[in-house]
Amino acid sequence: MPKKTIRTIPQNRAPMPVQDPAERVENFAEVALGFGLEDALIECARCLDCPAPACVDGCPVGIDIPAFIMKIIDKDYHGAYEILSEANLLPAICGRVCPQEDQCEGVCPVGDTLEPVAIGRLERWVGDEAIEKGWSNVPYVEPNGFKIGIIGSGPAGMACAADMAKAGCDVTIYEALHEPGGVLRYGIPEFRLPNDVVDAEIANILKLGVKIECNTLVGRLFTIEQMRNEMGFDAVFIGTGAGYPKFMGIPGESLNGVLSANELLTRCNLMNAGKFPNYDTPLDLGRRVSVIGSGNTAMDAMRVSLRLGAEKVYCVYRRTRDESPARLEELHHAEEEGIEFHWLTAPVEILDDGEGNVRAMRCLRMELGEPDDSGRRRPIPIEGSEYEFETDMVVYAIGTNANPILGQTSNIKLNKWGYIETDENLASSLAGVFAGGDIVTGAATVILAMGAGRKAARSMKAYLGIRDTAAVYLSERSGSEGTLFGIPAAERNFARIRLA
Repeated sequence: MPKKTIRTIPQNRAPMPVQDPAERVENFAEVALGFGLEDALIECARCLDCPAPACVDGCPVGIDIPAFIMKIIDKDYHGAYEILSEANLLPAICGRVCPQEDQCEGVCPVGDTLEPVAIGRLERWVGDEAIEKGWSNVPYVEPNGFKIGIIGSGPAGMACAADMAKAGCDVTIYEALHEPGGVLRYGIPEFRLPNDVVDAEIANILKLGVKIECNTLVGRLFTIEQMRNEMGFDAVFIGTGAGYPKFMGIPGESLNGVLSANELLTRCNLMNAGKFPNYDTPLDLGRRVSVIGSGNTAMDAMRVSLRLGAEKVYCVYRRTRDESPARLEELHHAEEEGIEFHWLTAPVEILDDGEGNVRAMRCLRMELGEPDDSGRRRPIPIEGSEYEFETDMVVYAIGTNANPILGQTSNIKLNKWGYIETDENLASSLAGVFAGGDIVTGAATVILAMGAGRKAARSMKAYLGIRDTAAVYLSERSGSEGTLFGIPAAERNFARIRLA
């Protein structure tokens, strides 16, 4: 096969088919419809099969991206799934919601000249094929007797649970809400990530022997310390995310009609508020909805509000479109659907109608100054630029904080922002307790949380003395170490003793 070059590959990305904007604002069906086989093969032909693929290093969970693409080219689609699922048991999810443009696609050499290879869309295609065909990757596992507790069934917890189950551990996930999935379930609307996709990929994790117990709020029913001592867990991973919403502290935030994007999305995604009164969770959506913020969560909140019947939906953001942290695809879809954007605008007060409800917002015009610590230009108020505009619902989507429950009910060490403090191996201050994802770093992406879950699993295996066949061992060891039955002394297991 001749070596491919930039000049010989297809020059344009295979287009992603999408629902028409006028139709999709009336439904919750998926907006991006996914590749067909012909699209996938065209996109695979754009991969240069680099000898030192930067995309693998750019993937937080280390998927062998060129290998799964070559399997698609060879028409071995099941083989492509096997390669993907070795590193990631949630390919149909990650292919939909991960910011590949900032990770694997962001370092693709094809992107230096053309648009990069659409790795995320190919990952989604393989994941969808696996769901349709009923494929799963369940290796034979010899039980090792270790009992592992996972707190939180979001992407970090799921990734850690899968790796520990594959290592032979008895794994139980505790989920506070009534359905598993964490932010995948309650934080992302179905037009971006359908629930049947979440269900199908969680089912593959359950096939590994992982157990999930919902309606179980750790820190209230029992503590982390009780898990380690009374409940007999040999190690615990905390992957609870950071779902405690931020507000601005401006006047009027206690009025009826002010809520967080977390609450709006949870009510709609998990509690069927959009189908009230057939379900018991009212939403009382306003006619004119203003969403403060311009990240992916803000885009989701705005587009959900539109589908639930709001007459006008506004995005209020203190910087410009260029500084918006949302994925370009989500921003483009929101614009297509008729969201009205108020750039360079900062709210200073939410105004009362005299009966405790939102009537309007008072805002300031902004201009951009020098870059701040985030690298983005700092917004500066323009003197005398205050104005009001009518709105009857205000939704905050300006980030999240750590949920304080675990910190309040255990002796685990937290940093000054309330997140769990860990070392470089994601070990916390409590022996045998590890943490990763948003509860450690603050709000980040699904795939970064999964990468943290996998990293914590490697550390947990090392802590328990489980030989990790996925790890790279040193090829040269000092002669003084010696071996026992062919196993280097540094890798010998140990027995845990509990004192009465």
